Amino acid sequence: MTDPSALPDLPLPEQRQVAMGHDTARAAILAQLEEHRLPGAIMLHGPQGIGKATLAFELATAILIATGDEEPVRVREQVAALSHPNLSVLRRRLKDSKGYYSVIRVEDVRDLRESLHHTRGRAGHRIAILDSIDDCNPSAANALLKTLEEPPADTTFFLISHRPGQLLPTIRSRCHNLALRPLADDLVARVVSQSLPDLDQATLDRAIQLAGGRPRRAFETLSLAENSPVGALLLWLRQPDAAPIAAELQLADALGSDPQGADMSFAREILNDWLAGEMRDAAMQPGGRRRLASATELWEKAGALLGEADSVNLDMKQTLVVIFDAIRKHCALIANPAEPA
Repeated sequence: MTDPSALPDLPLPEQRQVAMGHDTARAAILAQLEEHRLPGAIMLHGPQGIGKATLAFELATAILIATGDEEPVRVREQVAALSHPNLSVLRRRLKDSKGYYSVIRVEDVRDLRESLHHTRGRAGHRIAILDSIDDCNPSAANALLKTLEEPPADTTFFLISHRPGQLLPTIRSRCHNLALRPLADDLVARVVSQSLPDLDQATLDRAIQLAGGRPRRAFETLSLAENSPVGALLLWLRQPDAAPIAAELQLADALGSDPQGADMSFAREILNDWLAGEMRDAAMQPGGRRRLASATELWEKAGALLGEADSVNLDMKQTLVVIFDAIRKHCALIANPAEPA
């Protein structure tokens, strides 16, 4: 089965089978494996591009080796080829020669469920990896829930999610949840260097700077021009209320000139990360009610504006001007930590 989100010329998660970082989550599952108490479903959730799928395949391989009767090298080869009889992988399926379905459909989940109720092809535990569960449409999610409520014996599901808050609470409650975080810069550098050993240091440093702890994003930065305005956006977000308004206008003009381009795609991810970080930091700050309220309002406003720009093809430059102005006002507001009585 192909991966609809694969980046050209880079190994797939099933081919890597060794994830950088995530030591706490890895140790927790391996301990459960050793104690013969693997959960029926494990949800690996966190930002996209930090290695969740790679970790799922790494753990799946460890489980298949520990519970099966084949040599480890043979199991790794079969996992890499997605040919191990006790491994099932569910992704968005190929629709035709032009592309993939936009969702995982209910019939896809039913096919998976039927295959898991057949006699297993080999001794040992069975693994099902959903990469990602976020792609399930509502009917598929409900079908999956029924499977998780009555799981086949000696089977573990790995559910990969980039947005766990949008999933059915009943699905989350059926899973052993492990939150994964972005990687340290040195680990991102190791991931990139392993796949692209000839990358020059300047390009690698720039990729790490823009990656935000996500190896996938580091690879994606290689498609950006050297003078990409994405770098300017990162600098501006360090202190938005101190920059001249002209800087906002220049950024909006540079990023919004091509709403479907790589620069704008990166900008949206960076803005989402920054806004989510603001809400998280505000929620953890004692007495930060005003900051949290402002950050929440800012998140909702930015999401609504970008969604409206997408749906009715509004001017992206003007949309960014409004969002940047709201960010600047938010930062100016929280610069004074005094909390109203």
